[in-house]
Amino acid sequence: MSYVISLGGKGGTGKTTVAGLLIRYMLKRGMKPILAVDADPNTNLNEVLGIKIKTTLSDARERMKKDVPTGMTKDIFMELQMEEALVEADGVDLIAMGHPEGPGCYCAANSILSNLLDKLMANYPYLVVDNEAGMEHFNRLTQKDIDLLLLVSDGSKRGLTAACRISDLVRSLPIRLGRQYLIVNQWSGDPDMFLANLPEEVAQTFEKNVTVFPIDPLIAQYDIQGKPTISLPDDSAIVRASEGFFETIFADLKPVAQKARKAVI
Repeated sequence: MSYVISLGGKGGTGKTTVAGLLIRYMLKRGMKPILAVDADPNTNLNEVLGIKIKTTLSDARERMKKDVPTGMTKDIFMELQMEEALVEADGVDLIAMGHPEGPGCYCAANSILSNLLDKLMANYPYLVVDNEAGMEHFNRLTQKDIDLLLLVSDGSKRGLTAACRISDLVRSLPIRLGRQYLIVNQWSGDPDMFLANLPEEVAQTFEKNVTVFPIDPLIAQYDIQGKPTISLPDDSAIVRASEGFFETIFADLKPVAQKARKAVI
């Protein structure tokens, strides 16, 4: 089975940046190959990773409605479309979900895509899913098992409340949930002071599984210059903080057996 890491949180908290830092650390530690799934309709994990994408699965779904060649089954057509959407890089492959068709849709294209995606995910020892802001993907049960849930927030009450609500929702769903952590990102104050005075709701929801990532001016600089944040220098503030945190939470994780990348879907 793949080791599944899922990220969620309120929009604007740096969730995708944290996903990139996580993948950066995993590649450095030899935890690969990784399948990165960009489940956010904004589709910008590729920019964080410095990977170009050609198409998304939502594009494939739309093409199936009108572009299936005569004599080709929809299953084969969608398999070819998924192979086109999957981008291979060094140690990490990326696939972008794109925009959902809407709540409650069980059309043929979505059903075929779901089955193909399940098979694709099974070919990787590590899976990192960058979810859209909020709770929609969790609420739709697009993930059946989560080994590690990382919820990202800023220090605002709204961000922290959103993280707690997502945590409560995930725990109420009929899925297997392993560990969960709250990452308070872009914090400009004293992290020890924040951790010593956690809001009651946060303390009850996450107990001691809370960490703080500092604000780092290099993030904004890289964004302005269009540079992938996965290439941040080792001595940057957020890289040092994130690597220390990831080293702690993965310390007891046994390496997952290597699997063939992009096996036949």
